[in-house]
Amino acid sequence: MARLDENLVTGGVSRGAGVNRGQTEREIWTTQSRNEAAGIVGGAAPSPRVVSLIASSTEIVCALGFEHLLIGRSHECDYPESVKRLPCCTDPKFVTDGTSYDIDQRVKAILEQGLSVYRVDAERLRALGPDVILTQSHCEVCAVSLRDVEAAVWEWLGARPRIVSLEPNSLEDVWNDVRRVADALGAPARGDALVSRLTARMAAVAERARALPSKPRVACIEWIDPLMAAGNWMPELVEMAGGVSLFGEAGKHSPGMTREELEARDPDIIVVLPCGFDLERTRREMIGLRERPDWRELRAMRGGRIYIADGNQYFNRPGPRLVESLEILAEIVHPDVFRFGHHGVGWERFA
Repeated sequence: MARLDENLVTGGVSRGAGVNRGQTEREIWTTQSRNEAAGIVGGAAPSPRVVSLIASSTEIVCALGFEHLLIGRSHECDYPESVKRLPCCTDPKFVTDGTSYDIDQRVKAILEQGLSVYRVDAERLRALGPDVILTQSHCEVCAVSLRDVEAAVWEWLGARPRIVSLEPNSLEDVWNDVRRVADALGAPARGDALVSRLTARMAAVAERARALPSKPRVACIEWIDPLMAAGNWMPELVEMAGGVSLFGEAGKHSPGMTREELEARDPDIIVVLPCGFDLERTRREMIGLRERPDWRELRAMRGGRIYIADGNQYFNRPGPRLVESLEILAEIVHPDVFRFGHHGVGWERFA
């Protein structure tokens, strides 16, 4: 495939062969996928049958232009919208409705029994006959894990699928995982091109933010009850957006957080982005916090700088849309400087 131009254009989308000025990231993915299926880009298209069992790897496959190779997905794979047509090969073993406290208790009860949190449909997976299965080793609570997949396929006779397990802990890990997926699909150059395009967009934001004199102190909350700070790549994104991350450490799992710790550090900005929660669900859960005395006294509450963000579609999916996640944070941290159009869709002011 022709290497995409790394120069940014209006709206933060770069151009390349077959990509028009002003196209959205989704439109670029769709164009690439159609061209691949037609054999237009890069000669004959590779033909591995792929099952992706995590939402981020599904987005990576599509961003690489290989959506047509997907034959199965997980229950969490919902972007781009067109992947919902694929057979679903997983489901959670707990009821996903309820509050963050309810979910936390259900997951802990399963883990205390030494059980997996998710179920892989081994029969459906076998019937699909994938050549490549994409999964993850990052978090057994967040999504189907390598252990789950290995248990589902260990009895298969004959040729077994190649299992590619992703383990992103930092931004650099995410880009390496993009390359690993591209390698597994026989297109390493395409992985390099995608990483170059995504990192160029992020670098443009970071460079502009770096020059700003103000560096607000930011707390990103990944879970509401019990409180949990955002770790892994999130501290890196906060710094790139022109803020100072008060909790979590880059490259390490998300740590617990106490109310007393939050009060003691008293951040200028609080961004609540629970894993798996969209804006509406986060908004419902946050309503009760508005009236709590400890929250009313926080600097961020007094200054009207508590925000909620879509932690399901962004932030907690270590894939191509971490670029949009950075843009959302930049809009929140420096609203007078950055406007990418994510307000009302990816984030909103809570108080």
